[in-house]
Amino acid sequence: MDTITLTIDGQTATVPPGTTIRAAAASLGITVPTVCYHPHFTANSLCRVCVVEVERSRVLVTACSRPVEPGMVVQTHSPRVREARRTVLELVASAVDLSQAPALQALCAEYGADAGRYAGGEKRAFPFYDDNALYVRDYNKCILCWRCVQACGADVQYTFALTLTGRGFHTRVNTFENVPIPESTCVYCGNCVAACPTGALKGKREYQIENGLPLDPMPPGPGKRRRRSDGGQIDLLQSRERA
Repeated sequence: MDTITLTIDGQTATVPPGTTIRAAAASLGITVPTVCYHPHFTANSLCRVCVVEVERSRVLVTACSRPVEPGMVVQTHSPRVREARRTVLELVASAVDLSQAPALQALCAEYGADAGRYAGGEKRAFPFYDDNALYVRDYNKCILCWRCVQACGADVQYTFALTLTGRGFHTRVNTFENVPIPESTCVYCGNCVAACPTGALKGKREYQIENGLPLDPMPPGPGKRRRRSDGGQIDLLQSRERA
């Protein structure tokens, strides 16, 4: 079968086999909202914000990972879909600090999500980590989208410094064996920070500027050169080895 034809929001789409519902909808100019999805990472269907209604399906399905099927009839913004998205956003907003998550704030406004609906529930409360010179970690802002873990792992960097720890509501991103970042396999590539949609991971200088803190000097990494007072250069790595 060279192509698959389906109906999305009353429009006919013809796409190659293996195309996801999200991508098929995009080909028609229909936007399905996503939070955990990233085009460069494996679609893990975690946030459930992208759910859509498929005719004859008992449950809503995730548009980011569900492949299209011949004759499929999809509704991307039905009342049932909008209610499900609103509930997910309200639950997230009640437990996580979304103050630096503009994309999620916009979705909450679009779907009329009331952050106070579940205000009496438990809040995510974790330590603030400032253990290296390049970025900080505030997991009270983390929505467990896994983007940072994917960026650090097999989808991009193959460093595997970050993983998941804990269970249920207390699950969080962490380093292997809970070691400080400098003791982990982190290579300070910055991919995890770039992938984070909520400010849970943030560049150290950006954090200091936003909070009016003094700027720490940026140390050169191994093998990098720094200038001496006489205008010459020394190699930091070699100078450490000689010491």
